[in-house]
Amino acid sequence: MAAHPKGPMIAPSILSADFAHLADEADAVRGADWLHVDVMDAHFVPNLTLGLPIVESLLKATNIPLDCHLMIENPERWAPPYAEAGAYNVTFHAEATDNPVAVARDIRAAGAKAGLSIKPNTPLDPYLEILREFDTLLVMSVEPGFGGQKFMPEVLEKARRVRNLVDSGELTLLVEIDGGINMDTVEAAAEAGVDCFVAGSAVYGADDPSVAVEKLRSRALHSSPHLAI
Repeated sequence: MAAHPKGPMIAPSILSADFAHLADEADAVRGADWLHVDVMDAHFVPNLTLGLPIVESLLKATNIPLDCHLMIENPERWAPPYAEAGAYNVTFHAEATDNPVAVARDIRAAGAKAGLSIKPNTPLDPYLEILREFDTLLVMSVEPGFGGQKFMPEVLEKARRVRNLVDSGELTLLVEIDGGINMDTVEAAAEAGVDCFVAGSAVYGADDPSVAVEKLRSRALHSSPHLAI
């Protein structure tokens, strides 16, 4: 995956969409780069959301690449099937496995990009040496498990550190951020070097989700020289 995408990437989170009309909600954000799908198992996080059958249905309903964020235990078992189903990017949590490299390789072997996510209080340093095995680093800017939380700006230092490694040629991956992204916080995240911005209520709570996607992209581009088209 290219270290420098052509402009900011916006990934609307369907956790904030109307679950009774997911195909329509996907269609409402046709200009998005990815569609972010939060998979929660009520074990790794205290909430229960979507699973593989919904992802398989979404793949038939939209051409937007699916960005599956697995907030689950045992990604060794459960992550590869999402790749096999056709998800574009499959991200799991560093805290959920003792062997993240093996999981990443299995995801890639199954045909998807592999992402690693870290919680706000999880240090970055133990994972720096293995990031070359990944296509995406997903920095959580809220505690995973629920939508609508406030943005935690202190996590941006992680994004800055990885951005520097990408810009220096030491890593080739996308920096993604998830949690509390809106028209205000997207600028700070972009300044920190983020490539891809997950946004839930800022998109699906807007009168026109497609317009919200373009506004977020414009705000991010204004604040991020590394994302200049």
